[in-house]
Amino acid sequence: MKIMRKMSTRKKTRSKGQKEMRAEYRFDYSKARLNRFAPLMKSGTVAIVLDKDVASVFRSTESVNNFLRSLISALPKELKPQSKSG
Repeated sequence: MKIMRKMSTRKKTRSKGQKEMRAEYRFDYSKARLNRFAPLMKSGTVAIVLDKDVASVFRSTESVNNFLRSLISALPKELKPQSKSG
């Protein structure tokens, strides 16, 4: 007759000395590519990712910027961001 032993359900913890990264977090730099959009960006440009439903409203980056500028101009004075000089 075999007796089954109750196994622990806790995950094994790593020893403090072990610094091995999990396989899913390892990055193969030999397959990395340069950012193809980097040359298109001007100095000081900030990239923002829009949800599909929001992006579908705009036809170009200029239309997004124009809308945001009009929205900013409609804000009460105390909510408007301070202009950067320079």
